[in-house]
Amino acid sequence: MTDVKKVWFVTGASRGLGAEITRAALGAGHCVVAAVRRPETVVGSFPTSPDLLVTRLDVTRREEAESAVDATLQRFGHIDVLVNNAGYGVFGYFEELTPSQIERQFATNVYGLMNVTRSVLPHLRAQRSGHLITISSVSGLVGGAGRSAYHASKFAVEGFMESLRDEVSPFGITTTLIEPGYLRTEFLDAASIIYGEVQVDDYAEASTVLRTSQDAMIGIQEGDPVKLAQLLVSFADAQAPPRRFIAGTDAYGLAGADLRSRARELAAWRHLSTSLGYGEVAKVVDPASTPAT
Repeated sequence: MTDVKKVWFVTGASRGLGAEITRAALGAGHCVVAAVRRPETVVGSFPTSPDLLVTRLDVTRREEAESAVDATLQRFGHIDVLVNNAGYGVFGYFEELTPSQIERQFATNVYGLMNVTRSVLPHLRAQRSGHLITISSVSGLVGGAGRSAYHASKFAVEGFMESLRDEVSPFGITTTLIEPGYLRTEFLDAASIIYGEVQVDDYAEASTVLRTSQDAMIGIQEGDPVKLAQLLVSFADAQAPPRRFIAGTDAYGLAGADLRSRARELAAWRHLSTSLGYGEVAKVVDPASTPAT
């Protein structure tokens, strides 16, 4: 149990990681607002408690975000921790995706997150404290074929939160980006993953492999959402929580490999990168032909 009772506002709390965060925060003695699109679907999902408020929230509707925050303030008086967890995935090769599919991906994963954050931030600024925990993904660090829209949305979330961090830190507000790999949740189920609607013969084989591989992961994902939820509760109680946290062995491996690859490329092209000032002459050299040092 925690010594300081906080008010958590968790989006996408109906299932998966959001539901586990709700349970973990309640179990630690905090008050929790479980913000879900359809409150009737979570009846019986959480222990009955005066510390729990289930409220309606479709993050793509700014008016619902404002109403949910108002309901929170009426019930608990303040908000200490915002967990932006709501989101879903649009998978498929770019040419297989319709513009509307991509727009809806950003409407939820990016603009929806911004809607909720915009509604909460004035209250955190006024009290000069608060913690923004954003559930991103290792997909916000490392791109990959067959998930271009999803990766793009998560890259956008990463850029937004990295910049917002410096904007709000003068007001005592901290931020943490969580970058999980595969968690054993319902994320890969049909309710959370949508595939491209356009058939392109050149991508047909690769697209089939993508769907098959994702379906095969259901139920055997390596990451434990209960452990991650409990860790987030400890982060919210920490004096100096991490700004970014890679969650899972698979995510750690991908992120590490990508960082090493970027470092090698940065070093390989350093001679040109640093030659672009006025008065400097660039000598074009293919780094592949340059002996290693």
